[in-house]
Amino acid sequence: MKQPLYLTPWDLVMLSVNYIQKGHLFTKPPAVDDQQEFINTLLDRLKQSLSLTLVHFYPLTGRLKTVKSQNPHSDVVFVDINDSPGARLIHASLDMTVSDTVSATYVPVVVQSLFDNDHAINHDGHTKPLLSIQVTDLVDGIFIGYSMIHCLEDGTCFWNFLRALSEIFQGQGENISISRPPIIKR
Repeated sequence: MKQPLYLTPWDLVMLSVNYIQKGHLFTKPPAVDDQQEFINTLLDRLKQSLSLTLVHFYPLTGRLKTVKSQNPHSDVVFVDINDSPGARLIHASLDMTVSDTVSATYVPVVVQSLFDNDHAINHDGHTKPLLSIQVTDLVDGIFIGYSMIHCLEDGTCFWNFLRALSEIFQGQGENISISRPPIIKR
């Protein structure tokens, strides 16, 4: 059983800030005969890699909880890792091409649909996953949209998580070490 991770005063200030959202856009390999098998294999590998990565970044599998006390009056917000459905990995399809997303002068509104927790604020971590990854199958590409709670992770931590996920995905083994383990102690 993992101990709760209590938010610091600086973390609490971040409760009204939006989730961090970043994405990767890839074109599909042209030589793939069975596109559905390609997607299924990609999703299976990503699911396995995410599972192994979250062993290191386990706070991202939790949910925020608030405990209120009357005597003395206080509100404590923490990440409950033990009573949570975990991080989320979902698959979606969109009848859109890679060039539809990158050729416009402004970011098309439809790009918001490429992120599971679009417009979520950190306080929503009480009911939404702290980490959600949406893999969207485009006509000629794949978009992987990451939404991560910002009061636990800053930009550096976010990219450290993605580096670890990539290292595990590329290695595809049970005993893969990551180059930069997270610092969980606060």
